[in-house]
Amino acid sequence: MSTNEAKKKVEDDEEEKKKGGELLFCGSTCWEAVGRRKGVLEGNLVSPTRLRPLVGVDIRFVASGCVSCHCVALDVEGRCYTWGRNEKGQLGHGDTIQRDRPTIVSELLKYKIIKAGAGRSHTVVVTEDGNSLAFGWNKHGQLGSGSTRNEIESSPVRCLVSQVTNTACGAEFTVWLSATEGASILTAGLPQYGQLGHGTDNEYNAKDSSVRLVYESQPRPRAIATLSGETIVKVACGTNHTVAVDMNGYVFTLGHREQKDEWVPRRIEVFQKHNVLPPNAVVSAGSVNSACTAGGGQLYMWGKLKNTGDDWMYPKPLMDLSGWNLRCMDSGNMFHFVGADSSCISWGHAQYGELGYGPTGQKSSAIPRKVDILEGMHVISVACGMGHSMVIVDRTNVGDRLDQLEIYDGKGSDEGTAVSDTKTSVLKQNNKNGASKTPTSSKKRKKAKDESETEEENSDVESDSSGGHINGEVSGKGRGKGAKKTASVGKGKGRGQGNVRANKSSQSSQGKTSKRGRLRKVQRVQPAWNTCQRGAMSKSDLCKSNGC
Repeated sequence: MSTNEAKKKVEDDEEEKKKGGELLFCGSTCWEAVGRRKGVLEGNLVSPTRLRPLVGVDIRFVASGCVSCHCVALDVEGRCYTWGRNEKGQLGHGDTIQRDRPTIVSELLKYKIIKAGAGRSHTVVVTEDGNSLAFGWNKHGQLGSGSTRNEIESSPVRCLVSQVTNTACGAEFTVWLSATEGASILTAGLPQYGQLGHGTDNEYNAKDSSVRLVYESQPRPRAIATLSGETIVKVACGTNHTVAVDMNGYVFTLGHREQKDEWVPRRIEVFQKHNVLPPNAVVSAGSVNSACTAGGGQLYMWGKLKNTGDDWMYPKPLMDLSGWNLRCMDSGNMFHFVGADSSCISWGHAQYGELGYGPTGQKSSAIPRKVDILEGMHVISVACGMGHSMVIVDRTNVGDRLDQLEIYDGKGSDEGTAVSDTKTSVLKQNNKNGASKTPTSSKKRKKAKDESETEEENSDVESDSSGGHINGEVSGKGRGKGAKKTASVGKGKGRGQGNVRANKSSQSSQGKTSKRGRLRKVQRVQPAWNTCQRGAMSKSDLCKSNGC
């Protein structure tokens, strides 16, 4: 595909998004418990389902994040809908009440919102006139308001950036793309792993201890100096890493064939010369992995792609999707969703039905598989979160197929309860029942307090695969109180006990998937680089399939 054809395709895709389509959702709706080691998960939507408040609404953009338990949807009129977990005010409604139904953010009605990003507990949006607003948790300055005085901003506040064109969020940091010359990419938030790209992690010893390490927040958006000469046009964020693409098709990331934190962006060698990314390239990032499409539409992936097996230390082509016309892609914690041709494809480790295979389908898949119920539908956009997926499909030429899909009602906002109210009622009940059992009641209260602190750190089951890192302050405390103990616990979470259950599920699902075969699609293009290297199959088999 020539450069002109690629640019025309980008324009066509933008026209599609402006027109919008129907939003479909699959995965967990138990927002208060998903990704945590407590509570019972009920009401998983294992097939793509319509959401009652958005039936018939033209949605043009959806956003979530690999560690996000909340969702954002934008319609063609520029209205912003949010729903899901809201313990840190990340829904922007001025409270901490969980919402199961998509609800318009009333304070954003005076703006036309065109882009959005979601972190672990914060949300950032971009207006049509180039401004940006944010709401949610601001402990590390990830809202970009210039201050961390208010740890929680439950209503939208202005970000100190201008001429914004796009935004993306990691767990506790935010990236903005700007049309400002020499400052096309800016970052703010937690710098612990070098994800801000400013050449330092801002680590220092706490005042009250000579051994406890903390990380100075970056509350004011700051341009990445090493990229001042580049014009960044695409960006994606994982839990603690960033992928950026400039206008020349070069890819910049943090971390290259080395398992260590990197503090400044570096160009990936693979995507240079004859393999630069075209203008219509798709870029995405999962919790600890990254992906992009290069020459000929070939999908490359790298990082930790599944709970078991070796990590891909450099980009490799995913042969299962070779020859498909990939238009959009997003990654959750350990799963991926792709819109290609007239199909929707998903794969990875899933627990809540987020792959959309249906009640009779398998839960997880080690290889890409079609979402059968969406076969023949044109997918406009996709977004993945912690245990859920969202797909926007074009209503054109689908007949009455959308009417045959289930519709989820959810609970109204008046049926939800604020986090503080829930904790208060639990404590009152414990006090009432503990009149004659003081020791047990005391333990329950202590446990409730410990769990509330754990919620702030968001001890997600899926997040353990990233190495057990939570945030700067928590990690610092671990080192101060006992480095050996912390290291052993982190290791246990990353590869040991913390992932035993997930590994068993992954292995059992792989056993099932191997019997069903791979996607059947005529390969139309040759991979962009020599595929006869370490990859998906043996050299002889690969050569036969490629005709080389």
